[in-house]
Amino acid sequence: MAKGNFYATGKRKTAVARVWLTPGSGKIVVNQVSVDEYFDGIEQSRSAVEKPLKVTDTAAKFDILATLRGGGKSAQAEALRHGISRALTVADPEYRQALKRAGLLTRDPRAKERKKYGQRSARARFQFSKR
Repeated sequence: MAKGNFYATGKRKTAVARVWLTPGSGKIVVNQVSVDEYFDGIEQSRSAVEKPLKVTDTAAKFDILATLRGGGKSAQAEALRHGISRALTVADPEYRQALKRAGLLTRDPRAKERKKYGQRSARARFQFSKR
């Protein structure tokens, strides 16, 4: 395993997470506040963020500094998970197989479909009136 700082970017919908890993004690800081404070104690978001660390058993080996932009809290949590997973593969390529098997390196391509002209929304049409 290499020494130093490791950087990666994670994405989900319109959320972007920039992640820096540094060797440390396992502290996670998101936008200058702790991860619990940032996600308001939402357990689902917290477990999503910690999943790559549990899969690779590195929860106490790295400090994580992240900046999140765009999207909602759920998408930001998944973007952060993606970013941490990618940064771990930069830190040690041997983690790649375990992270890939857990499906943590795949960027979720689902995003909101754009609204089309002449329609009420992406797929819903305006109500048709024959007369």
